Parts: sequence; C-alpha cells; structure tokens
Amino acid sequence: MEYQKRTAPWFIFILAVIMALTAVGQVTHAGVDLSIIKEINLDIQPLDIATSADGEELFVLAPRRLLVYSLNEGKITNTIVLDRDFDRLSFSAKNNIITLTSSKSKTLKIIRVEQIYPIDIYGHPFKGPANAPVTIAVFDDYQ
Repeated sequence: MEYQKRTAPWFIFILAVIMALTAVGQVTHAGVDLSIIKEINLDIQPLDIATSADGEELFVLAPRRLLVYSLNEGKITNTIVLDRDFDRLSFSAKNNIITLTSSKSKTLKIIRVEQIYPIDIYGHPFKGPANAPVTIAVFDDYQ
C-alpha cells in the first residue's frame, strides 16, 4: 500500500508528460519549388543586378556600363555608358532610383529612371512644323 502511494504521483506525472508531448504537433519543414524561367547569355561580365519595380526590366551593372534588359522583349533595350567603374547596384522601387557605388574610387552615383512611352501620332492633326523638336498632338476624338 505504501508503495502504491509513492508511485501514484510519479505515474500521473509521467502520464501527463506523455499526453502533453503527443498533443503537440510535429514540426514539419516546408519545401520550396524552384523552376528556371529564363537563362540569359550576356556578352559582358555582370557585376551586380537589380529588378525594376514592375518586374519587367533588369538593370545589369557591367564594367563601365549599365545595361537595361527587357524581360518582355527578351533583349537589351538600353545601354548607359558610365564615366568610371562601379561595383555595386541597388534599385529603389519607391523613387525609381538606381544607386551605383564604387568601393575603389569611393564614389556614389544616383540615377533616376523614367519610362518614356512612344505615342503614335500618325494621322492626327498637330500644330506647328512637322519637324519641330516638340510636337503637340490634338486628341479631340476621345470622350
């Protein structure tokens, strides 16, 4: 009887621990599925890369160049020649600003990115000479 009184609390304690451990769910590890979308062969050594805010363009830093690669068109759409070597590139989506840094020359260059969209004005009336640097197109058929 004395033996049962001493072992009863231990038995209840061990049973409570076992129940608590089995009540806790097992730890599971989530998997990641990766798939290659595109592989691009460049003619120049890339030093750093950043993606535009809309994800349609890649900015590739190369020695003395900044390349703009269009994912929609699948080609380099613009090349900006730089006056010195930079080794880091970052892009701020909030302000559309590219920041280039050079650890060697201790230089920082800030470039604002602004998209230019062509507007087809063929067949629309315009004011002024046709070869003027600025053309004001009249879109009077829109409501």
